[in-house]
Amino acid sequence: MKLFKALFLFLFSTSLLIAGNHEVKEEVKITTTKLATGVYMLQGKGGNIGLSIGEDGILMIDSQFAPLSEKIKASIKELSTKPIKYLVNTHWHFDHTNGNENIAKDGVIIVSHENVKKRLSEDSFIKAFNKTVPALPKIALPTITFTDKIDFDLNNENIEVIYQKNAHTDGDSVIFFKNANVVHAGDIYFNGFYPFIDESSKGDVEGVIKAVEYILSRVDDNTKIIPGHGKLSNKKELTYYKETLIELNKRMKKLITEGKTLEEIVALKPFADYDKKLGGGFLPPEKFLKIFYGVVKAKQ
Repeated sequence: MKLFKALFLFLFSTSLLIAGNHEVKEEVKITTTKLATGVYMLQGKGGNIGLSIGEDGILMIDSQFAPLSEKIKASIKELSTKPIKYLVNTHWHFDHTNGNENIAKDGVIIVSHENVKKRLSEDSFIKAFNKTVPALPKIALPTITFTDKIDFDLNNENIEVIYQKNAHTDGDSVIFFKNANVVHAGDIYFNGFYPFIDESSKGDVEGVIKAVEYILSRVDDNTKIIPGHGKLSNKKELTYYKETLIELNKRMKKLITEGKTLEEIVALKPFADYDKKLGGGFLPPEKFLKIFYGVVKAKQ
């Protein structure tokens, strides 16, 4: 029972705590957005899900929370009766992988970067939220891992899964649907609010910026970009996100170099001009500032 509570109290996609399984099961609606022929985005509670659907079967990106699995499967069945063949995890965080077990029970092959499997295989601690996340059972772990990239030729689509070193975590991947001109950015990209960068998992703001620059180098004005959290996006919005991170990083590095303490920085409110636009997500401005300070300070 203690383990059960630990698992289901950890939710940082929209809030840090939830009342329990009932809230997840009964109140969350899964919405489906068609992005191109055979390519979809599902949204519920947790990381945005991507889908490739066609005659070859289904490739799924991320699994959200276990209590939502049946709703997610039902939404997918409305699109196709073909089986889910592959589940790709963009990174290890709970709101993207907790449904792995329920998906894997259907014979689905889970794929991820090798660091994702390592972190899912053992208890992990997220310093920013003072949370220990228990290891997943063996059935929920990736059975195919890679170090740099892996490709899928599926449903007349060339799908590239490419590792991005030390960005949101140390195991992030970006998925390119090359023919459909769609990208799933995972939690490298939070659209419309302050992002979480997980220092405990070797995340780094400059790594996020580098990963975003790589995505931008491969997209055009017509590319549809699925963020880890937030609404469907595009090149213009992702460019704003990059420029914002560059500016916030510059400001924080300057304050740290000047010898300012965390308490002094909080009092100065150096990101106040961004708070109204980006501070309405799951990280309130002060919480984001403190986490961001820790990430930048760790690199000094």
